[in-house]
Amino acid sequence: MADYLLEMHGIAKSFGGVRALDGIDLKVRPGECVGLCGENGAGKSTLMKVLSAVYPHGTWEGEIRWDGRPLEAQSIAESEAAGIVIIHQELTLVPDLSVAENIFMGHEPRRFGGRLDYPTMLQRSAELMRRLKVPDMNVALPVSQYGGGLQQLVEIAKALNKNARLLILDEPTSALTTSEIAVLLDIIRDLKAQGVACVYISHKLDEVAAICDTITVIRDGKHIATTPMAEMDIDRIITQMVGRAMTNLYPQIPHEIGEVIFEARRFTCLDVDNPQRKRVDDVSFAVRAGEILGIAGLVGAGRTELVSAIFGAYDGRYEGEVWLHGQRIDTRTPLKSIRAGLCLVPEDRKRQGIIPDLGVGSNITLTVLDRFAHLSRIDSEAELSCIDSEIARLQLKTSSPFLPITGLSGGNQQKAVLAKMLLARPKVLILDEPTRGVDVGAKFEIYRLIGLLAAEGVAIVMVSSELAEVLGVSDRVLVLGEGRLRGDFPNENLTQERVLAAALGTTERAVAQAREHF
Repeated sequence: MADYLLEMHGIAKSFGGVRALDGIDLKVRPGECVGLCGENGAGKSTLMKVLSAVYPHGTWEGEIRWDGRPLEAQSIAESEAAGIVIIHQELTLVPDLSVAENIFMGHEPRRFGGRLDYPTMLQRSAELMRRLKVPDMNVALPVSQYGGGLQQLVEIAKALNKNARLLILDEPTSALTTSEIAVLLDIIRDLKAQGVACVYISHKLDEVAAICDTITVIRDGKHIATTPMAEMDIDRIITQMVGRAMTNLYPQIPHEIGEVIFEARRFTCLDVDNPQRKRVDDVSFAVRAGEILGIAGLVGAGRTELVSAIFGAYDGRYEGEVWLHGQRIDTRTPLKSIRAGLCLVPEDRKRQGIIPDLGVGSNITLTVLDRFAHLSRIDSEAELSCIDSEIARLQLKTSSPFLPITGLSGGNQQKAVLAKMLLARPKVLILDEPTRGVDVGAKFEIYRLIGLLAAEGVAIVMVSSELAEVLGVSDRVLVLGEGRLRGDFPNENLTQERVLAAALGTTERAVAQAREHF
């Protein structure tokens, strides 16, 4: 048997003359977890599409060897039959189907006469969930009955049911809570002990350091280094990823804080599915010109519901008033908010931030098309000039402004959404999870942009699940807990323990003790 389960040698892939991969090598042993690191647009997803045969053999250069033999898969089905299974960042479960039906989707066992063999499906699914240390899961219930962490485990069970020998995990924790992440990492450790190999892709480098045995870094489509994790640390991974040392992830850009220009008064949001429940309960706050206000809180605290309602984009019933420069403004729809000077970069860019069928440039100019309109025509030359300027300003990596936006990496899609809202020249900019799924280099650029906007006098409201990010960027921090405002702190020697204590309604000492125990 070969020492390596997977060997990729000299992988190269081009799109329309643009070299996306240029001689990438990747090796994985049985039971090994290799962290594949690189900035957005570095080529990670393209490399995994080559491996999983989304791009079939013959459409790329190089060689893949699997268990010592050449692998020339022509389809995803062929790569899965070999034992290579990818788990995408966006779950591929069907909410209304049962856990068992999701696990066996496309591979259902059948009885004589063609009927589905449900007893076998239920028994095997229960066995798989026990293997993943979820013995009490009712696999006959719809998968929508379970939270994000358990749904992620159902995705892994689907992969194991296909006899996966190599799991590719692409940003597997992007929508998970801290406790769910800990469970998932323990599961991966157990799978490694059972001989399952993993390729782990994540921008959360603390997870990469915790779970990976080897780190392979790629940059601009080229192989930079493969190093045992024992010889690495997070700073060195970052240096290899971005090509330079980053001594401070949070750039400190001087900005003056002026008078109050924005107020959200007495916002209450009712749950979309259960109007008897309040997701936000009578929350008010103000923001000054040039101030960066961070909003922190645990999952379910009501942060996204609050800012969505302020912007006029909340799906449920809500009430509250928005005031700008001492005048009440109409924010009943996003368009009215944008025209009044209030813009939002949403949490879920794929569902709420972009139009997938349009190109990069068309997405960028959506909020300001009227600027290029002359009678019934759009001045395409002026629009393209504006698009090129924004692409350069935000260092957005795209081969063409006409490329479908879905062809961009997550981080570059986020930059396009930012560009779209910045073109509207907001007086108040709300950023909901602005760096989710974004690499460390792009994070630095987004933080720098936030600082520059504050220096121009824009009032910034930033929602983030990452406490280090909130404390690293904000001038002041609001803390929400169970829909209520539980804290309003100047960011002067503010600690994560103090923010968590406010979010939980407990003491800093209790939080510190819990962390030590964890």
